[in-house]
This record gives sequence, structure tokens and C-alpha cells, in this order.
Amino acid sequence: MTTECIVNKMIFVIIKKFTKFFKSLGSVVELVDAPHSKCGTFGYVGSSPTAPTLMNTYSRFDITFKKGKGCWLWDKAGKKYLDAVAGIATCSLGHSDRVLRRRLSIQLKKIQHISNLYNIEEQEQLGRTLTNISCAESVFFCNSGAEANESAIKLIKKYGNINNPGKDSIILAAESSFHGRTLAALSATGQPKYQEGFQPMIKGFKFFKFNNFDSVKKLFEECENNDQKISGVLVEPIQGEGGVIPGSAIFFKSLREICNKYNALLIFDEVQSGVGRTGKMWGYENLGIEPDGFTLAKGLGGGHAIGALLVKEKANIFSPGDHASTFGGNPFACKAALTVLEEIKKRNLLNNVYLRGQQLSEGFEKLSKKFPNIIRGKRGLGLIQGLVINDDYTDAKKITIKAFDKGLLLVPAGGNVIRIVPPLIISRREINTLLNKLNSIFEEI
Repeated sequence: MTTECIVNKMIFVIIKKFTKFFKSLGSVVELVDAPHSKCGTFGYVGSSPTAPTLMNTYSRFDITFKKGKGCWLWDKAGKKYLDAVAGIATCSLGHSDRVLRRRLSIQLKKIQHISNLYNIEEQEQLGRTLTNISCAESVFFCNSGAEANESAIKLIKKYGNINNPGKDSIILAAESSFHGRTLAALSATGQPKYQEGFQPMIKGFKFFKFNNFDSVKKLFEECENNDQKISGVLVEPIQGEGGVIPGSAIFFKSLREICNKYNALLIFDEVQSGVGRTGKMWGYENLGIEPDGFTLAKGLGGGHAIGALLVKEKANIFSPGDHASTFGGNPFACKAALTVLEEIKKRNLLNNVYLRGQQLSEGFEKLSKKFPNIIRGKRGLGLIQGLVINDDYTDAKKITIKAFDKGLLLVPAGGNVIRIVPPLIISRREINTLLNKLNSIFEEI
């Protein structure tokens, strides 16, 4: 081999190694909070600049994940993270679940989408499954929680127009609630910060204090005096985005009674609390009452887009043309949901959620006593729990960012709360790991 060939070969090897090195680091844009190449703006500390081709709707954390397995995720550099976010209470069976992969691969080879112009076998099967294990009698399928709540709002509006023609139809919702980003769902959301810049909101919504029946009763009386009619109440059994606040059984019993008295629909937003998240299949099962209907999304598809509005006979009033969805209830999404529901039963995951929730609650109690200057309290059910952080000392977002260094993913919620919503499959050992990582974070703070 000539000297020239040897030199060329050495240069090739060096270039190859450097290329591999820089690929492992990621691009410059991904590594630093550089100004956006077109608008010249910076993200917050620890955030990632939005890619030039994406609308600037998220303050993203500066991290990119390449793979996941169970309750764990790995970033581009190979670092491992315990996922206590689960796509925000969405990946019920964790990441890359073996059964879900197999079932969906088979479904893709069969049929993935047609149209609701035709009968869909998987949709009918999912509808039967959901009604068999809930208080509902019929289902409308869509693609997300916001869409499910839009469906519920339209349903309540129609119910009011049928039963009280000529009167202003009012929908009650709770302060600190969150029902979605579409205009009607946003109008039903009792957090003005989400509505800023999008006024005027859709009219016809009034808000009560969550877990305060006197404020509900007052609104019913006011509407009667003003010749208005409350057609329905849209409420979360446990407020998630509002700060992980469980509903009071006494409050919800009174809510059920007053809705019966005034012939108003009681619709639950179970987008986050449904499908086993609280240790019961449905959030309403913790409250000792049944709603006239409830909405689902998030955990139902195990990471795949599906939403649903489930109703009893009283609320089953939609007719052809009233509402529709192109993608809602397609074979692929329904197969994902069927698999999630089947695996929850087969693996006895409701019991796991209950046990891991108890373990988490006991661990939070110990942390609260050890770090009283940081933690003001704890609350929640099953695997939707929150640590209330002392905002005079620090904030939940800073703790969330600090958790990245410890290989832990957390998500903040309203009221300076760290929300814990891991996959339903999380193990005892993984809960211990989560608690140990939190302990280490608080010790450093």
C-alpha cells in the first residue's frame, strides 16, 4: 500500500469518528438556547428553541427522546429517565408495550381507517366493552379530550334546547378546571390565564367553586330568578391541570341531587381520571354516584389518539348530522383502546394502581415531614398524585427541570404542584426509585 493510500485511509477514519461524535451530541440548535434563525427570540432557561418549521406553541424542554420501554425513556445521548409523566397520563401500558405492538401491527396489516359512513367492527366491539364496564349505554368516538368535551358541550346545549325552548341555556363548570384548548372547551375552563388573548369566550358558561356546594346552589337559584335554565354541569371528578384536587364525595352527591331536581345533565370530564388512573376504572366510582355521561381520552388509547363521549339513555339525544368525526373510532385507534382495556383486566392493573398509589402516598408523607420548608402538602388518588410546593421557597417548574439531572421526568400542575402520573404498570421498585430521586432533589434544594 502506498503512503498516499495510507494517509487517505487515516483521514477517512478520523472524519468518520468525528462525524459519529458530533451526531451523538445533536445539532447546535438542540444543544443551546440559540436565537431562532428567523425571529431572533430566545426560549426560557432550560428550554429548547422551536424548530423553524413548527409554530411556536410550546416552551419545550431541551431534550429529545429516542426510545422507551415500560416506565423508562432514553434520550439521544443514551441517558435513562424514569417517566412519571407518561405522555401526561396517557401511556397506560408504558412505552413500547409488547402486546400493544403486536396487536397494532396485525391491525395495520388488516385495515387502519375507512369512514364512519360504514359499520366498523372494532368500533362496535369497543363500544360494547366500554358500556359493559361502565354506567353508560352508548358512545360517540372522536380523537382527543378537547373533542370529547366539545361533544359534551354540544350535547348539553341540545338537551337544554329540547327541554327548555326559548330560555337561555347555561352550562356550569368549576373554577380551576381545565377542559381543553378548543374555543368551547376553553370557554368551559375556569382558568382565565388560558383564555387571555382569545376573548370573547363563548357565552353561556358560569363557574362555581370546586367542592363548594353553596356556590353551585347559588348559581341555580340566580339562573331561575333570571329566567335562565341550567342545562348541565361539566366537571372533573379530580382536577388535574388545576392542581390534582380530588372531588369530595359529599359535594358530588349534592351535585347529583341538584341536577336531578332541576333536570340538568351531569357530565364528568374523565379525560385524565378515567381508564384506571385513580385505582378505579372510572373516576366517578370514587364518589358513590353516577353521572349522565362522561368523556374519555388520554389513557384510553395507551399513547394513540382516541377520545370518547359516553352517555346514559337520558343523554343519548344526538341524531344523524348533529355531530361527527372523520377519524373518530377508526379501526386502528379502537384496536389500541381495546388492547389497553383488555390488558388492564388481564394484568390486574387496577390493583397495581391502588397499591402503588398507597406506596406513593406514604412516601410523600415521609418527604413532607423531612422537607416541610419545601412541601406544603400532598393530594390525589391512585397514580394521579401531587406534591404541593411552598411557593415562598421554590416552584414546581424549577424542580421539574432539576429532575432531568437525576433522570426523572415530572410535570407541573396549577397551584405550584408537582404532578405524578406514571404508567399504570409501574412497579414497587420503580416507585422507590422515584421517591429516592425526589429525596435527592429536595436535599440539593
